[in-house]
Amino acid sequence: MKPSFRLRAGTAADSGNAELLPVRCAIQRPGTMEEPKSATFTPTHLLLFGDRNQDFDSFCERLRQAGGDKLKLDCVHSQEEVRSRLAKGSYDALLSDSYFDINAIGQGLPKGNNLPVVLVSDLDESKLQHEISSAFCARQCGSWKTGSCVGLPVYGAIARQRKERQWQDSEEMLRKLQATVEQSPEVVMITDYSGVLEYVNPAFEMLTGYSREEVIGQTLGVLKSEQQSGESYEEMWDTLLSGRAFHGMVVNRKKNGETFTLEKTITPLHNSAGRITHFISTGRDITEQRRLESELKQAQKMDVVGRLAGGVAHDFNNLLMIIGAYAELTLDALAPEHPLRQNVSEIMGASRRAADLTRQLLAFGRKQVQALQLLDLNEVIQEISRMLPRLMGEDIQLVLVPGPRLGKVEADPVQIEQVVMNLAANARDAMPRGGRLTIETSNLRLDEFPSQEHATVPPGEYVLTTFTDMGQGIAPEHLPHIFEPFYTTKDEGKGTGLGLATVYGIVKQSGGCIRVFSEVGAGTSFRVYLPRCRADARRALPSLVAPRAPRGCETVLLVEDEAALRHSTRQFLVKNGYTVLEAANGEDALRVSREYRGAIHMMISDVVMPDMSGPILGRQLSAARPEMKILFISGYAENTVLRHGEIDLSTCFLQKPFTLGTLAQKTRKILDSNAPCAFAAASSD
Repeated sequence: MKPSFRLRAGTAADSGNAELLPVRCAIQRPGTMEEPKSATFTPTHLLLFGDRNQDFDSFCERLRQAGGDKLKLDCVHSQEEVRSRLAKGSYDALLSDSYFDINAIGQGLPKGNNLPVVLVSDLDESKLQHEISSAFCARQCGSWKTGSCVGLPVYGAIARQRKERQWQDSEEMLRKLQATVEQSPEVVMITDYSGVLEYVNPAFEMLTGYSREEVIGQTLGVLKSEQQSGESYEEMWDTLLSGRAFHGMVVNRKKNGETFTLEKTITPLHNSAGRITHFISTGRDITEQRRLESELKQAQKMDVVGRLAGGVAHDFNNLLMIIGAYAELTLDALAPEHPLRQNVSEIMGASRRAADLTRQLLAFGRKQVQALQLLDLNEVIQEISRMLPRLMGEDIQLVLVPGPRLGKVEADPVQIEQVVMNLAANARDAMPRGGRLTIETSNLRLDEFPSQEHATVPPGEYVLTTFTDMGQGIAPEHLPHIFEPFYTTKDEGKGTGLGLATVYGIVKQSGGCIRVFSEVGAGTSFRVYLPRCRADARRALPSLVAPRAPRGCETVLLVEDEAALRHSTRQFLVKNGYTVLEAANGEDALRVSREYRGAIHMMISDVVMPDMSGPILGRQLSAARPEMKILFISGYAENTVLRHGEIDLSTCFLQKPFTLGTLAQKTRKILDSNAPCAFAAASSD
């Protein structure tokens, strides 16, 4: 007779529901216990629950074959089916291959029933064996449930099913690992102990250009480049053979000869005895990252050099002003037929050439005072192109490709002319046997993630001007230095090394970027990116300086902390009819103004002076002398000048160095104007 169900404490016993419990007993193999001869053979009735899938179906079939005629098996796929079967039929045990709510199944069953339950998937081997023996092989209520225990073949079938699942899980994991390595964007290589390649993934093939078949069986030397020192390879192998992982950067060579940089990790693989048998290498291509880092460092270095060049140019400007001023005064004092006039003229010519050099230094250091205007680069380049054939020669063809509906840029037209002329001259020197220079303009919009072609250029809208020649190209070792001042690859005496430095400084000062692409024997392309401006208003250009030196009779207060420059300027102004009051600094100028009872028609003042800047001095003097006109002069950068006060750079400012004739013209123009020179002192914050 069948044993009755029994209830577990703490469940729904009070409501009359049954609970399922496993029954424990020791396992007995068939034949180890004498069975009663009067036992009647009855197949064990087993209910198997699991998810509906192919694996569960094979599990059912395996149990049926293992149990034979000793086992009657029903397979179900839902908890509702389990509860329905238990309510209708009589089972000796419930086998579960999936998770289910055991208490929910027990609800609604007859009170007092006791049904063994075995959770196949949640038990280790020893516990599973114990549960099977308890459910199938135990004496219950003093009599045998079956004539012969079916527990052993059931246990064997379950064990085989579990092993097969473990094997399938392992196979699936291996497939995932293989897919991960095969689809990884990082380079993966496996070598034996001697460094012979046994495996490479597709990322390796894509990066190096070698196929898997070409490198399997080869050593890592197939990738070796001369840029990686032998000492670094020795250090790498010493690390690996000591059993430690290697982390570092390695410069390798592709099949086509190009080099690339890998940030890689190589790990030794050990066998069960602890011996190294293989090495696995994973690497990330950082060639582009290294290039961008190099460009950033180069830009930072150029910025530092630019500041240095600008500072040197400022100090040099004052010296040139003194040399040029005294040369002009000397020349004016000499009779037309005097033999020394030629010598003084040579001094003045050298001074002007030196002044041009300092302007180039200021341009490189982004320290020129700009006369900004809204420009159509198509019009500017078309105008300049009329002069370019004379600059480049008849054997060089000039091709202009103007972009349609080109946007406008805000820049100094004189500086843009410098950029075009210098790049054209550079192209001419690169094509000594003739060739073609193409200048092309276009609109360009760059998003947050520009292509490699425009890498390092910030997002935004630009007007792109490309200068492409058919020249000799620039060697890779020279490319990082071409924008440095005084760096040149030309023969001695054939170049100052400031042409491209000037271009770089102007483009940067205009808020743009410049990139160069070159290949030896295939020509060079310079790309100039200037921010596109949508404004419609145009800025007026500063008035051109007349060559003559007009005279005057007004009183001028001259404030300059450089004594030699102050004296030469005073001498020139007095010679041209002006009454000149001198002051060495701001405080001195205030004292002179207080003591002088007559009218002071104009103040000529340096901007940057010790203790008190020119704009602050001008504000204080204007309060006492509102009719006084003001002219500021400085050799410092535009930003430095404006930090000391808001100055109208186009009307009441002269950038050093300038000639005395230019000073006379500017002085006369301001004195003859009706409007005062507008300025405000710099804010204290």
